[in-house]
Amino acid sequence: MDKIRLGRTELMVSKTSFGALPIQRISKQAAVDLMRLAFDNGVNYYDTANAYSDSEEKIGEAFHSVRDQIVISTKSMAKTKEGVLEHIEKSLRSMRTDYVDLFQFHNPAILPNPEDPDGAYAGAVEAQKRGYIRHIGITNHRLDVAFKAVESGDFATMQFPFSYLSGQGEVDLIAKCKEADMGFIAMKGLAGGLLTNSRACYVFMQQHPTVVPIWGCNGKRKWSNGWL
Repeated sequence: MDKIRLGRTELMVSKTSFGALPIQRISKQAAVDLMRLAFDNGVNYYDTANAYSDSEEKIGEAFHSVRDQIVISTKSMAKTKEGVLEHIEKSLRSMRTDYVDLFQFHNPAILPNPEDPDGAYAGAVEAQKRGYIRHIGITNHRLDVAFKAVESGDFATMQFPFSYLSGQGEVDLIAKCKEADMGFIAMKGLAGGLLTNSRACYVFMQQHPTVVPIWGCNGKRKWSNGWL
């Protein structure tokens, strides 16, 4: 499995990575089996969130024994320092790990303020000081907020919807992230299920060498180039 550098985090992640939102919908054993299958086939990056019910617990069950061989990102929608720290500590317990490689602010309508001592960003910085998280990123669904996040320089990564249905705005966002050495993580690479030709989606992503797609998976679907 090819790996690429996730921007200035220097994390080396598999070009085909795993979005763990959908594993909420399957049993713990099925989720563990699926993620271990992905791991055995070279996938080393797994993305989840505090809000994804038992997704973090399933990741912990699957990977606690091989933690040093994978990269994990999680997210929080908390708006305060205390709330972010509480969510991160819960994530660590759920995933049976001492640290998270990448913590992301989960789709905020307004960017967290690094100058607010009691705000969400302060919580992430404190977690970083304690060794709970290694890098700070952001996810979004709004192009204007995403571009502001890149311009701010406050985030190491951007996670944004991207597929072959995306427009020029998303392509420009990827270019801006590349200029800023900001990792770009593509969510919804299958456009939320609208796209069913996994081969075409995979080939499209290969045309964007700085993009890391986290294919959402909740069942086995084998194809010639790997697993989605």
